[in-house]
Amino acid sequence: MTTKNQVKDVQPIRSKEQIEDMKWSLKKWCGERDYILFLIGINTGLRVGDLLRLKVSDVRGKRKLVLHEGKTKKPRTINLANIYDEIQSYINQIDSEWLFPSRKGLSPISTTQAYRQLNKASHMVDIDEGIGTHTMRKTFGYWFYKQTMDVAKLQLILNHSHPDITLKYIGITEEEIERSLESFSL
Repeated sequence: MTTKNQVKDVQPIRSKEQIEDMKWSLKKWCGERDYILFLIGINTGLRVGDLLRLKVSDVRGKRKLVLHEGKTKKPRTINLANIYDEIQSYINQIDSEWLFPSRKGLSPISTTQAYRQLNKASHMVDIDEGIGTHTMRKTFGYWFYKQTMDVAKLQLILNHSHPDITLKYIGITEEEIERSLESFSL
């Protein structure tokens, strides 16, 4: 349990089954908006602030978009091709300029609201540890690394200054590295 002054240790979701559970829970208990937020988050690695600034016009009919990240101010090309159909179906259901509108639709939801929805969904499927808004970005990084084993590319995607920062960020530990080397042989 965290107190108000403690920083919660946010972790990536390391199980594909738990990712699917989160998707189901978000759709069932929170709604399409929060499901799509999670879907884009885990498939792009964008920070929640950048996700919440997206407008419908940014993604309508687009398989790729270029945005300037809020924190780094660097341009980043985002590939949405793998989730294009779900995004397009979602935007046809909403009546707001914002991709993730608040109840009245005049502004996007807050990061606090995004956090609440992710936590609500995680508790519904018994994922009780380390869920926060950075979970989406960390989950993207974790699975990108697991699939490609290319920390240099991931470092560039996440705009980190050093590979060690990237590995620590996504929760790759020395133990995991050692385990992967156990079966390595030439």
